[in-house]
Amino acid sequence: MNSGGNQPIFILAEGSKKTSGRNAQRNNIEAGKLVAEAVKSTLGPKGMDKMLVNSIGDVVITNDGATILSEMQIEHPAAKMMVEVAKTQDDEVGDGTTTAVIIAGELLDKAGDLLEKQIHPTVITMGFRMARLKALAVLDSLGAKVTINDKELLKNIANTAMTGKNAERSSEKLSNIAVEAITKIAETVDGKTVVDTENIKIEKKQGGSMADTEVIDGVIIDKEVVHSGMPKRIEDVKILLVDSALEIKDLEGDTKISIDSPEKLQAFMENEEKSLKDISDRVIKTGAKVILCQKGIDDVAQHFLAKAGIVAARRVKKSDMEKLAKATGAKIVSDIKNILPTDLGYAGIVEEKKIGGEEMLYIRKCKNPKAVTIMIRGGSEHIVEEVERAMEDAVKGIAAAIELGKIVPGGGAIEIELSRELRKYAESFKGREQLAINAFAESLEVIPRSLAENAGLDPIDKIALLRAEHEKGNKSAGLDVFSGDVKDMTKLGVVEPLKIKIQAIESASEVAEMILRIDDVIASGSGSERMPSMPPGGMGGDMPMM
Repeated sequence: MNSGGNQPIFILAEGSKKTSGRNAQRNNIEAGKLVAEAVKSTLGPKGMDKMLVNSIGDVVITNDGATILSEMQIEHPAAKMMVEVAKTQDDEVGDGTTTAVIIAGELLDKAGDLLEKQIHPTVITMGFRMARLKALAVLDSLGAKVTINDKELLKNIANTAMTGKNAERSSEKLSNIAVEAITKIAETVDGKTVVDTENIKIEKKQGGSMADTEVIDGVIIDKEVVHSGMPKRIEDVKILLVDSALEIKDLEGDTKISIDSPEKLQAFMENEEKSLKDISDRVIKTGAKVILCQKGIDDVAQHFLAKAGIVAARRVKKSDMEKLAKATGAKIVSDIKNILPTDLGYAGIVEEKKIGGEEMLYIRKCKNPKAVTIMIRGGSEHIVEEVERAMEDAVKGIAAAIELGKIVPGGGAIEIELSRELRKYAESFKGREQLAINAFAESLEVIPRSLAENAGLDPIDKIALLRAEHEKGNKSAGLDVFSGDVKDMTKLGVVEPLKIKIQAIESASEVAEMILRIDDVIASGSGSERMPSMPPGGMGGDMPMM
């Protein structure tokens, strides 16, 4: 940087690097496109899996977009923004992460073409913004209604979410489990169905097969009974949840007790035992036959509880305690001196079972439980983890559908219809925004095109067939990747929650607009060796993607 006297003036720290103008835009666009390319082959029922190996050799095999991107050691700042798209999609709706990232990558690709034609980034982002708003309005009009009582539709949503994953071969049973779990925890608030997926606990244990996966009308905790003298199974019981320790409190500060004779020691020990017996007696008098404690239970107290035939577990996680309260109807109490009968919950069966070589405590057959557990089984660790991811997608997908109360056809049908509507919308503009809106419309077609490519079909032919069907008014026409034909996706049961599509388009468009508005990338001197540099053509320069 020069002053009027040609004396160079440095405003950045020594060693800092700066990439400006077209080079910065090109690098950012290429970074975003590479992230999209990394997950594009995983899309759809015939998508492929990725094997991710970390620095210590742990292996993850998955085709879940959010998992793939979170495991990749991405360093380019623009690429990190793409990863945030996947994370947001996963947090908000649980599925559609790959779709969101692929659309964002395609938007950047089309924007790059427009930049080469000397169209200003501001014009492009304005066109993208208008296209996004129009697409969301069209989406809302295309959604079909769904409620908690439409079990078959909800099952189809779960099936679609699991398609293409390792869980697919048991999708019939797993979909039923997902729908059953959602149905049990759903609540009606002000006339509206509310589903909090946090009330579905997903446990996984290696062993058995996927067919052994089950939903428990209660909670499974990864704890064992604290005393060998306690029963391993008990039925028709009242349950007490305590978040304070069933122990003698330790002395505070520097307080010390001085004992100078065996008699005093004996008296001290007897007094301590009496205090613990009093604590145990208070618990026993409540009528509870199961005590679940968030903190510790003294060995002496364990003995007295065991003699009374009470089952107890200690150091139960706070999150599990909250789910137990919702499942059993119990209230979590802190003061055992003032326990009311209404504080107790109920379970039909409480038993300790050995699952996958570890003892676990099942609290089940609860009356009208508002928290349930899905126990996932599988032949290997990788299978169990992939089934867990598929189940989370299915559960969150169903919840998203119920939340908005609308679904849309899958198989690329909705993207083709949106693309058609956006092209018509673009005709109402005379300026350069029209080019950006058309670019947005073309970008949405990347979804059916990727589905066709991943299935080994000719994407050009299939896109042409899809467009022709939609021009005829068949708005649910999508690509059946198994037969290679264009079919009615709604009739095939290939449906997705409207919320997933809304979130994907919003996130993809917003991140593309943000990246396009960047014309300078400045790296400080301390981290200049990690300055992103990515020439067109791949992961090169100084930018290690993985």
